[in-house]
Amino acid sequence: MKFVDEVAVTVAAGKGGPGALSFRRERSVARGGPDGGDGGDGGDVVLVANEALNTLVDFRFQPHYRAENGHPGSGRNKTGASGETLTLRVPAGTTVIDEDTLEVIGDLPRAESSLVVARGGRRGFGNTRFKSSTERAPRRTTPGEPGETRSLRLQLQVIADVGLLGLPNAGKSTLIARVSASKPKIADYPFTTLVPNLGVVRIDTDTSFVVADIPGLVPGAASGAGLGTRFLRHLTRTRILLHIVDVAPPDGSDPLHNIDAIERELLAYSPAFAERPIWMAPNKMDLTTDTDVVDAIRARYPDRAVHPVSAATGEGVSALVRALAGGLAGIDTEAEAALRERIAQDVLLRSESERRALRDVGAGQDRDADAGFDGAVPESAPDGPGRAGV
Repeated sequence: MKFVDEVAVTVAAGKGGPGALSFRRERSVARGGPDGGDGGDGGDVVLVANEALNTLVDFRFQPHYRAENGHPGSGRNKTGASGETLTLRVPAGTTVIDEDTLEVIGDLPRAESSLVVARGGRRGFGNTRFKSSTERAPRRTTPGEPGETRSLRLQLQVIADVGLLGLPNAGKSTLIARVSASKPKIADYPFTTLVPNLGVVRIDTDTSFVVADIPGLVPGAASGAGLGTRFLRHLTRTRILLHIVDVAPPDGSDPLHNIDAIERELLAYSPAFAERPIWMAPNKMDLTTDTDVVDAIRARYPDRAVHPVSAATGEGVSALVRALAGGLAGIDTEAEAALRERIAQDVLLRSESERRALRDVGAGQDRDADAGFDGAVPESAPDGPGRAGV
């Protein structure tokens, strides 16, 4: 199944049913009074998180959804049936954003959590509602109100306890394959991982945690380089970041320089990441006998946990996994929730600025097209500020 983590959809709630205009007509009842019933309420559109889903791909092919309208009222004071609620299943970890206002409508952080994204219209009133001592035979009714129509952006952020961070080919996929049953693609070229992979690490029958393998980052990722900011937001919900460091880079680069470059991108994306626990895992220790790199990492980051490993051979991996389980157990849940909210706000602001920039570019192209401007400067145009240096 193709992994899709962001889609735009349009949802429309049902319209309320109109009220009925009716009067009693019975042989034994003279001058029967009004008996028009109310219409039914329009159906809502509700998103429900489902643990069996891990992608938004279904919305890519069907972006428009409409709930059922309320049924009209009828005589004998019969109320019309309400429209059926339209329930859409989404993966847990989905954030819902109003595409027009760029407001976060809500979040679906866990399975079975739900969110009403469009309210159905209220029912119309039948003429019975308008009967009074001064108006015995009202002929007034009201139509049902229209339901809400919204353009939404659904963003999926994978839910994991530990997020793997590092350059392409640092060994993240090899490590997650070593510690879990996940089978990510592993190859000796950059950007082998193009989508996040999740793996469950089981310590014993009662202890386990989830690891997310995020596609490799490169310098400039916070500005869109490489796979850009698309996957950085998947680190939002992780509780510990595990930075996988290649101690023997094939290009001969300095591992410490590589650490700084990647973490600069992380903090450029959200400064709040600096408050999240970042552990270091110098990897590929089987390719070198020089421990100076590990000592240099410990000296540069004395407050961080550093666990040298070889994901390929398994050296040091068991100790790392046990340490991670202990570290996760000691995290303050309330503080983590507050930090996650701050990071999520940074992610939203960045998404807003990116979408606004795209809208500005599109609006500029539309204006140029309306004016017949194709980007070329006529040879006969006079010199001016726009032709300086031509």
